[in-house]
Amino acid sequence: MKHVLPLALAVVLVSGCTLFPGVSAPPPEYGIRFKAMRDMPSPNFEPRPWGVAIDMLIIHYTGMENAVSALAHMRDPKARVSAHFVIDEDGTIYRMVAENKRAWHAGTASWGGETNINDRSIGIELVNPGTEFGYRHFPEPQMLTLERLAGDLLERHAIPARNVLGHSDVAPARKQDPGELFDWARLAAAGIGLWPATHQPKKTDNSPDILEAQKLLKSFGYDISANGEEDEHTRLVITAFQSHFHPSGVRGKMDAGTFAVLRAVAAAAQES
Repeated sequence: MKHVLPLALAVVLVSGCTLFPGVSAPPPEYGIRFKAMRDMPSPNFEPRPWGVAIDMLIIHYTGMENAVSALAHMRDPKARVSAHFVIDEDGTIYRMVAENKRAWHAGTASWGGETNINDRSIGIELVNPGTEFGYRHFPEPQMLTLERLAGDLLERHAIPARNVLGHSDVAPARKQDPGELFDWARLAAAGIGLWPATHQPKKTDNSPDILEAQKLLKSFGYDISANGEEDEHTRLVITAFQSHFHPSGVRGKMDAGTFAVLRAVAAAAQES
């Protein structure tokens, strides 16, 4: 039985299937840059709500032992999970759900007061075993392909820089991906997402005001209450923020370095 699944996946890839259920027109043609793109449709999708524009890009890691397991899971109707694209570590792209359809990748999530994240987002899964199976750096072929794919998506959809996010940003109480090893700064340098300008802590940052920090996090988009308390949810949101914007300081505490980064991110968001 262990050999049946890889063989089945190979058959799908060789067939070059381009049939996406419920899609009346062919998927976008990605051209020569994406010769390593393979169509592997998932049944786990539904129509997007009428009139809701795509304005978010959510990056995930698969958190499974390998690509075969992850792809099989996202094609299992019982799993009720999917993504628009999966990028393997060698740079191969698996296109699973048409962009004009609603993939089931974000789950219970929130950003900027919006809670139906799947309605308005495109989800990209990066093959990586995650914390359960041996979290590791994302290799160059995978990152290069992500840059090209994300750049193409941003050309065709009005996604602001502040809305290029990780799963942990929109679901900090449940998710950790893509984690502190993901190179957000590289993506931003390629024009994909937001990255703060140079920042230095001020003397007044030594004991950051947690209420002010909560307000800044909330204004940026995180689902957090400005209650002035360092409660468990606040710790989880801070951890998510650090994982994205301050990966060298992931501690779940609003220290001086994190607060300086937060101010810089808030300022960059206002300018974008």
